[in-house]
Amino acid sequence: MQISALQKARYGYKAKLPLILRGKIGEIQAEYGEKTRSEGQEEEIQKLFPNTYGMPVVSFVKGANSITSKKMKVGVILSGGQAPGGHNVICGLYDALKNANPENVLYGFLGGPSGILEDKYIVLDDGIIDSYRNTGGFDMIQSGRTKLETQEQFAVCTEVCHKHGIDAIVIIGGDDSNTNAAVLAEYFKAHGEDICVVGCPKTIDGDLKNKCIETSFGFDTACKTYSELIGNIERDANSARKYWHFVRLMGRSASHIALECAIQTQPNICLVGEEVEAKNQSIDDITAYIASVVAKRAEKGLNYGVCLVPEGLIEFIPSMKVLIGEINDLVAKRAAEFNAKASMAEKEAFIESLLTDASKSVFRSLPAGIRAQLLLERDPHGNVQVSLIETEKLFIETVKARLAEMAKNGEYKGKFSAQNHFFGYEGRCAFPSNFDADYCYSLGYNAVLLIANGLTGYLSSVTNLSESADKWAAGGIPITMMMNMEQRGGRQKPVIKKALVELDGAPFKYFEARREEWAENTCFVFPGAIQYFGPSEVSDQTTKTLALEQGKALA
Repeated sequence: MQISALQKARYGYKAKLPLILRGKIGEIQAEYGEKTRSEGQEEEIQKLFPNTYGMPVVSFVKGANSITSKKMKVGVILSGGQAPGGHNVICGLYDALKNANPENVLYGFLGGPSGILEDKYIVLDDGIIDSYRNTGGFDMIQSGRTKLETQEQFAVCTEVCHKHGIDAIVIIGGDDSNTNAAVLAEYFKAHGEDICVVGCPKTIDGDLKNKCIETSFGFDTACKTYSELIGNIERDANSARKYWHFVRLMGRSASHIALECAIQTQPNICLVGEEVEAKNQSIDDITAYIASVVAKRAEKGLNYGVCLVPEGLIEFIPSMKVLIGEINDLVAKRAAEFNAKASMAEKEAFIESLLTDASKSVFRSLPAGIRAQLLLERDPHGNVQVSLIETEKLFIETVKARLAEMAKNGEYKGKFSAQNHFFGYEGRCAFPSNFDADYCYSLGYNAVLLIANGLTGYLSSVTNLSESADKWAAGGIPITMMMNMEQRGGRQKPVIKKALVELDGAPFKYFEARREEWAENTCFVFPGAIQYFGPSEVSDQTTKTLALEQGKALA
C-alpha cells in the first residue's frame, strides 16, 4: 500500500509519556484516595452498582510491585464514532503490556462491541502496531455502535473471555460506551468473574470530562482541524468581501467545539447553545442578534463575516427542545401510523395534528426543509438526529428575511449574500496532533497499570494536561463517579453525565469579553494546518479551552 510522506514521518514520532509512566512498570504502584460518589441520584446508582460503587480515585506513584509479572491476555474494543488518537491508545496498551511481560497478548476485537459478541478478532503484533502509530482513524480494528447492555450479551462476553483466557477488556469510547463498560464490570463482579474492564475517554465533542478527566481524546485534533478550515474561510471572506459564511460544527450535546474554534479563530459570531438555553432565547431572538451584527458591519462597509453554529444548537432553543421532545414521543408511540404515511407532506400533517398548540406554532414557523429534517429517521435512542438538521441554513433564511424588514424601515443598507458549510467528518479521522498522540498513548499505557492492579470499572485518567507531558499525572477514576440517572427510551437509566459549556467558566468568559469587538471589527485569526514539527510552544500546545480552564494566559 502506498503511503504519504507525512504518514511515514508520523510513524517515526515518539509519543511522550508522563514521567511516572516511563521506565519499568514493575516500579510503579497504586496510591488510593478517598471513596467516591456519583454525580447525581446516589442511592439509585449505588443500588445498580453494588459491587463497583464508591471505589476510590487512584494515582500512580513510584514504588515496587510484583503484580505485573504474571502473563496477561487483554482484549481491546473501539466503540462509537471515530476520534483522532484511537490508534495510539491501542499502541500504548500494546507497548505497556510488552513492557510488563513480553509474553502478554493483545486481542483486537473487530468492528466494535459486536466483535466480542461474534468472537471476531485479530491478535495484534509488532507489525500491525507499528503500521498504525500516530495515525488517524479507527481502521486498525474498526469501530461499531453496538451497545453492550443486556444480560445475554454479558454472558456471551464471559464465554468469549473464557475461551481465549482473556483477563481484561479495554473499551475505548464515549459516555454511552463507558457507561456500558461500567455495567459490564458490575456484571463480572456480581458473577464472580475475575475479568477486569477499563475504559478510555473518547469523543471529539469534548463533553466527557470532569476534574479527573480534563479532556476527552480527539477534541484537540478535531478543533485544530476545524479551526484551520474556518481560518481558510475567514481569509477568503476577507479577500472577496461579499459573503457571510455560516459554519455548522459537530457537537450535539454541548458547544465545546464551537467555543474552542471561536477562541482559536475569532469569528464575528459564535452561538453557544448553553447560553441560548440559559437566556431562554427563541429562533427570533437569535435571528435578531445575528441580523444586528450584520447591520453594524454593513454600516462600516463590511458586508461579509463568519458565524459559527454548534450542531446541537437546535435542541438548546427552549421552544425547539419542547417541539423535538413532542415529536420524538409521537414518532415512538405512533410509529406504525407515522411510517404508513406515503409522503413527507402527509407525515408532517399527521405530526402537526397531534402537537400542542405552542409546538404547532413553532413547527409551522420553520422552513419546509427544516420541518422535514425533524421527521427523519431517529437515532438508536429514538431521538432526532441533529446532525441532519441544517441549522446554519435555517438562520441564513431567517436572517435574510429579518434584514429585508430592516431595509424597509431604513435600518439596514447593506448587501447580504450567504454561504453555508458543515464541518463534521473532516475532523474525526485526522492525523492526531502531537497533544492527542501523546495523550492517547499515555491513556493506553496507563490502562495496563489499572488492569494489573485489578481496578475494574475504572476510566484511565491522565491529568495536569496544560503542562508538558513529563509533568502529567496518571491514575484512574471509577466510572460510577461520573454517573447520574437520565430518561432514555422512555425509562430512567444510569449514564455518564455530559459536561456542558460552563457560562461562568474561564473559556466562555474569555470569549464573552471579546465577542463584541470580534463582531463589529475584522479580528480573524488564521491558525493554519496542525503543526507536527517545530518549536514546542507551537507543535505541542493544548487547546485554548484547557489552558484557560487551568489558569494559563493565552499568547
